[in-house]
Amino acid sequence: MAERYVSLLAGAGIERGLIGPREVPRLWHRHVLNCAVVNEAMANGSTVADVGSGAGLPGVVLAVARPDLQMTLVEPALRRSRFLQEVVAELGLQNTVVIRARAEDLAGQLEVEAVTARAVASLERLAGWTLPLLSTGGRLLALKGASVVDELARASTALRRMGAASWAVHEFGRGIVDPPTRVAVVEVGRPVREAVSRRGRTRGRR
Repeated sequence: MAERYVSLLAGAGIERGLIGPREVPRLWHRHVLNCAVVNEAMANGSTVADVGSGAGLPGVVLAVARPDLQMTLVEPALRRSRFLQEVVAELGLQNTVVIRARAEDLAGQLEVEAVTARAVASLERLAGWTLPLLSTGGRLLALKGASVVDELARASTALRRMGAASWAVHEFGRGIVDPPTRVAVVEVGRPVREAVSRRGRTRGRR
């Protein structure tokens, strides 16, 4: 199933401008495996929303790797959401649904135990959009690059104001991917839906 997904990325994904042609030789290592290792952070049977899912990274990858997860792919762009729907149908992912919407518009409509995002927005803006979607004890898992420690430090005051209970950088896939996948993990102690939703809207939209 993973092989079929990679072929879809290398075919329709490039044709529709979702993946750059130069990414084809490194789809497995830089993209698929980089996302797959994050499945270690998911408890069995978790409900997960992948925000700004784009071409399905990491949402589709996690859904393939972990059939026990209940995955919602959230993507506002019509072209991308259609691609995601086609991928879900092609791969027969019974554990996955696609919602065409902005994350900040789903507060009160969608509640999950984990939110994932990769290359979507700055951590502060991303938290404003996604913390309202988390249930008690839920976690935002933001896949970031080498500057994640500095970005998390800059966002700490805002995260505290939003009601986050804790935040830290975790690494996944050491020995599998090089460098390991770096993830900013932000946990909420209790739902913070309405307060964060209002702040998220005041900071602009994608």
